[in-house]
Amino acid sequence: MDAAERELLEEALRKTMTTSAPGSGLDAALADLGWAQMLAEEPDTAVPLVFRLLGETGAQAAVLNDVVLHAAGRPVGATLPLPYTGGTWVEWARDGFPGGGALDPGLPLRPVGPGSAVPLAGGRRALGWWLVGTGRAMLTLAREHVLDRHQFGRPLASFQALRHRLAETYVALEGAEAVLAAAGDDTGSLLAKAAAGRAALTAARHCQQALGGIGFTAEHALHRHVRRALVLDGLLGSTRELTREAGGLLLSEPRAPRLVDL
Repeated sequence: MDAAERELLEEALRKTMTTSAPGSGLDAALADLGWAQMLAEEPDTAVPLVFRLLGETGAQAAVLNDVVLHAAGRPVGATLPLPYTGGTWVEWARDGFPGGGALDPGLPLRPVGPGSAVPLAGGRRALGWWLVGTGRAMLTLAREHVLDRHQFGRPLASFQALRHRLAETYVALEGAEAVLAAAGDDTGSLLAKAAAGRAALTAARHCQQALGGIGFTAEHALHRHVRRALVLDGLLGSTRELTREAGGLLLSEPRAPRLVDL
């Protein structure tokens, strides 16, 4: 897929995500666009693009199931138990019925019993891209706010403390995206998911400060992205759990693996 084709695909996906009903409606719309075929033939293009746009648009669909099923060599279109932080398991339901609890009731996540072991590397990378997209959505909201609002006769964007917070957020997101692009094995995917989760949580913290009181209101979009980031961070292992797991892996080996060939 060349650059022009990728740009057209991104435009079509963004329009689909912003006009389709979240959940089962978006699942059907992505199926019409050929999601299953893209996952089978162009996963390195389709997965980062689809999941990053899910984060940027605030939409949701059950496509994480498909990524994990595809990696396990099983037919897509079904559901399966997915590990969640704290040793629990959830199912991302395809009927679109909200069940994510108080933290993010818009996600159809339901507690289930433990499932069988499946490859998690592809799912972790996909969630990493989703978290990066969510972080970028929060950064966009904060940037627009500090450019538009004034305090003491000066635009908020002129205050150094806010500029440092947004710059730190941008660097964290760019770094996480670089790690995701380089991840190709289990260890790399584990670290990439942890980096993306940390970047999204950094974005939530700093963008909330930049937005001030308005960021806490139900009318503003920030809280939806913050809640989404918190839930997605816990899926397939939280940032804290994955960082601890990575440390254990490194300690068990005589030398640290090379994650990126320089």
